[in-house]
Amino acid sequence: MYTDEDLYAAVKDGVLDETAVERFRSFVSGRAHTRLVDEENFRLISGFNDIFVSIAAFILLASAGWVFGLQSPALGFCVVALLSWGLSVFFVKRRKLALPAVLLLASFVLSTVAFLVFAQVAAGIEKDTAIMVATAIGAIAAWAHWHQFHVPITVAAGVASLLAFLLALLMQIEGLREFTNYFLCCAGLATFLLAMRWDAQDVDRTTRKSDVAFWLHLLAAPLIVHPVFSALGLFDGNGGLFGIAAVIVLYLLLAVVSITVDRRALMVSSLIYVLYAFGELFETYGSLSSSLAISGLFIGSMLLLLSAFWHRSREILLHVLPQAVGRYVPPTS
Repeated sequence: MYTDEDLYAAVKDGVLDETAVERFRSFVSGRAHTRLVDEENFRLISGFNDIFVSIAAFILLASAGWVFGLQSPALGFCVVALLSWGLSVFFVKRRKLALPAVLLLASFVLSTVAFLVFAQVAAGIEKDTAIMVATAIGAIAAWAHWHQFHVPITVAAGVASLLAFLLALLMQIEGLREFTNYFLCCAGLATFLLAMRWDAQDVDRTTRKSDVAFWLHLLAAPLIVHPVFSALGLFDGNGGLFGIAAVIVLYLLLAVVSITVDRRALMVSSLIYVLYAFGELFETYGSLSSSLAISGLFIGSMLLLLSAFWHRSREILLHVLPQAVGRYVPPTS
């Protein structure tokens, strides 16, 4: 298995001719009756060996964490973090396995944060302060992992850790806790802009920069939608018809943005929220037992219809929007 990045690396090293690679991409697009850039490709599994190694690594890490965690939780997480880094040296840096890279990155960052929290609490530091310090160092750990292994999801993990640190800091300041929803929404918009910055560097979606943007888009959508849910009181069942309508309108806006920038990840990561909103709507005006099923039937049909006419929808939107937008998104032809 290989990716566009592998093909263009072969062109750079003189193994393949650039014209031949472009003709091959056009041939594959023609067979699939779609443009490759619209497929939103990202490397997750290059073969069953990815799954095999991921299962083995998960068993090893979970078992090691359990055994050493019996001595102390901090020691268990410390061992898991060290093992995750060590395994990455071989399976990520040398073997270039995609799925184990995601697993080991998540294990390394989360274990590092958990180790620091438990170690500080054991030393007598307040839990809130410990979480704040641990998430800040977690962002640094993600940066170190990126510098060494360049796993695309690492940038999103680092951003998530940094945002967790800022949120913990916000919660520490009296009088600012009520602005949590505003912070999360702004953080989501900032993450989306960062994703677009990576996307703009690779509008043809042929390098690792596109994969980095994919994970950032996946992080951005729930950060934007969640505070809206919270502010409208939908988590408490107090949103009413207006709140549900507001969420649906927000999701439609996300759909328009997703089509424009050619990123389904925005819609997918916020899908659970709109499912909940539709479920509440059908529960209020329909049957409680079938509300979720009806919601799934309606939304699933809409998403499949949108997928079938995705490229045509992009052509219409980009024709309506200012031409300057086209410089930052994949072309339609």
